[in-house]
Amino acid sequence: MTESSFVAPGSLRLGPTPDGLPDPDLRPPTIAETGDPFAALRILHLIARIERGTPVRVDDLVDRLNSTYLDWLFTRDVVADAILQLQANWMTDYRNSSGIVLGEDRYGSLVTIERSSRVDPWLVGQAQRAAAACRDRLIEFSRRDRATGDG
Repeated sequence: MTESSFVAPGSLRLGPTPDGLPDPDLRPPTIAETGDPFAALRILHLIARIERGTPVRVDDLVDRLNSTYLDWLFTRDVVADAILQLQANWMTDYRNSSGIVLGEDRYGSLVTIERSSRVDPWLVGQAQRAAAACRDRLIEFSRRDRATGDG
């Protein structure tokens, strides 16, 4: 390339993909964190499908999440924190603690979701709020020019 070369912005041209080039759409592993809406949405999606009125081991939820989302790592603490947040939200909305009950037995922590017609729509609303928070984070990320967020 010579000093006198001029390349206009946006003039990138690509050729065909060489044979054998691996697919770059690999996703790095994600460690679920408390308060992360992406983790919360995955946890809510599972909780919305568990049997109502029957205690479920938190460790079973953790195991199911880790086997469903192989590129994620969910810990007991993160799942328990999400359930505690759900319980707090339930108590705020319904002024009782019967909707999401946390307990213990000899095998560890348990959660029981109330068997009533109000649970499914409420859980859907919780998941919709988590999904909206995810979209907000994605929009914010897409607006940044640099990893430092100063663009």
